[in-house]
Amino acid sequence: MADSRTVHCIKLDQDLPGLDKPPVPGELGQKVFDNVSKQGFKLFLDHFKMIVNEYRLDLTSPATDKVFEDQMNEFFFGGGIKLPDEFVPPEDK
Repeated sequence: MADSRTVHCIKLDQDLPGLDKPPVPGELGQKVFDNVSKQGFKLFLDHFKMIVNEYRLDLTSPATDKVFEDQMNEFFFGGGIKLPDEFVPPEDK
């Protein structure tokens, strides 16, 4: 078993355990692998789950793969995330 690697997470601005492998093939996957921690990537997955539910995306569709990569790029390397206009955050209890 490989030792866990540490990355300086671009999202959380901390040195944290990195991902075990790039989350997607290609340049974006490598960039995320090099710059995002497991904890930071979990934040993205939680965000993307909300996007899937809000827009009722088909997870078997290649178009959804593109949305996933676009959202991931924006989440980590863009100007931040724009939530869907219809999104209403859950109330804290």
